[in-house]
Parts: sequence; structure tokens; C-alpha cells
Amino acid sequence: MLEKLIAGRWIAGTTMNDGLRKAAELNRVGIRAILNNLGEDVKDLEAAASAKGEYIELVRRIGSGRIKADIALKLTDLGLVLDKEKCKKNYLEIVRYAARHGIFIWIDMEEHYLVERTIGIYKSALQYGNAGICLQAYLRRSISDMKAMRGSRAVIRLVKGAYSESADVAYRSRKEITDNYAKMMVYLFKNFVKFTIATHDQSLIDMALHLNDRYKRRVTYAMLNGVRNRYAERLSGSGEDVSIYVPFGRDWTGYALRRLHEASGIRTVFNSLLNLAQN
Repeated sequence: MLEKLIAGRWIAGTTMNDGLRKAAELNRVGIRAILNNLGEDVKDLEAAASAKGEYIELVRRIGSGRIKADIALKLTDLGLVLDKEKCKKNYLEIVRYAARHGIFIWIDMEEHYLVERTIGIYKSALQYGNAGICLQAYLRRSISDMKAMRGSRAVIRLVKGAYSESADVAYRSRKEITDNYAKMMVYLFKNFVKFTIATHDQSLIDMALHLNDRYKRRVTYAMLNGVRNRYAERLSGSGEDVSIYVPFGRDWTGYALRRLHEASGIRTVFNSLLNLAQN
């Protein structure tokens, strides 16, 4: 029952076909998809190799179906914690295959202790021109990571972040996180040409639209499936590039818990689940 409730709101379904079907639906209203085959923290290298194969197949299916979609993946799904070099090999195989099909590959950032390794592996893919990385505004180090990528071929997707971290590595209050997001966003507009502003915060989106009137960057606005889809359609209709992050797969628990963590309070979570049950 819980799986059905969660999948009905944020997750396209349990199969690749479900994800591709949702992407095609979004394409019809002018929105690009960011497809994520849910998975993280694999327990062995065989599972990591299997995950790599699934992403290779996803690239093939996007290309053959002429679907407008990027792909987002987590490096722990490719074995980052188990063997960094094998993870890197898996990731680069996906990136190279995707480059031949004209498909963009995003790395989703994970917990703070994985940031250094994640950025290191990401840098190895910059030469292919179809790789991007997510930076999380709630981590104190992220502005420095962003500045270190200035002048490279890095493409950044800026998010607030949804993991639970200690105060020594992360901002904890909503105001602190929002203020740092705004600071990082201004830096992006001043120093990068192409990037993605991923937020549902109307004040930040309005700020980004205003900044782009001045800087004329190649900006994409991204949101999570099931949060502000109707607004995303309106934004796309006004001429902006918009993507919606569409997860699919059976390993949905970690993703769903982070979405619930983002909700402001137990009442919001309860009402969200209640509404899902009634629809």
C-alpha cells in the first residue's frame, strides 16, 4: 500500500517502461525529463555492474524512442563505496555510450563524506562534453566546490539538498540554506554559461529569471516529479527550458524518505499521504 502511495506522487513506477512513459508525457507539454533508475548503496560489485547495464539500456531506449531526456545516477549505485576505480570505470562507460547517442548524464550528489570522491570521478568525464554534477546548497563546502569548477567544462545542477547532516558540515535552518542557495546562484550567473536551477522555491525561481534578464545564460529550471508539475508547464509555456526529475524503479525507499524529510513537519507529511490515499 505504501509503495502505491509513494509511486503515485513522486515516482513514475517500478519499471523502465514507467519512467519512459512519464518522460514522453512530459515531452508532449514541452518539458524535458531527467530519468533516474532508483538505486544507491549497492552491496557488491556484481550489483554495481548490473546497475551500469541498466543505465546503458536506458540510454539505448531513450535514443531509440526519440525521447527528450537526460539521465541522473548516483555513484554509490555503481560501486563508489566498494571500489572507487571500478565505480569510475562503470560511470565512464555509461558517459561514453551516452555521448555517442547525444544524451546528457548527471551525477546526483550524496552525503558529504562522498563529495570529494564524487567530484574526482566527475572530472574524469568532462572531456566528453555530456556530463553534469549536482551541488547541494545546504553543504558548507559547496560554494568552494563550485568556485573550483569555474573555467572548466563543468555543468552544475544546483539543489538545496535533502540528506540529514551535522551542523559542522551543513546549514540546518531553512533560511541559511535558502540564503546560501541564492549566493551560489548569483555566482553561477556571473561565472558559468550553462547550468540548471533546481528548486521549487518561487522566490529563488523569480530571482533566477531576473538574473537571466541581465546575464542571458543557458539556464534550465528543474523540479521533482509530483511537486509543481503544473507550474513547470506554465514556466515552459512562457519560453523557459524546464526539466522534471522522474525517478522509477523498485528501490524507492531512500528517495521517498528524503522527499518526506523535505516536508515541513509531521502534519504536512500526514496530509500528503492522506491526500494520496484519497486520490
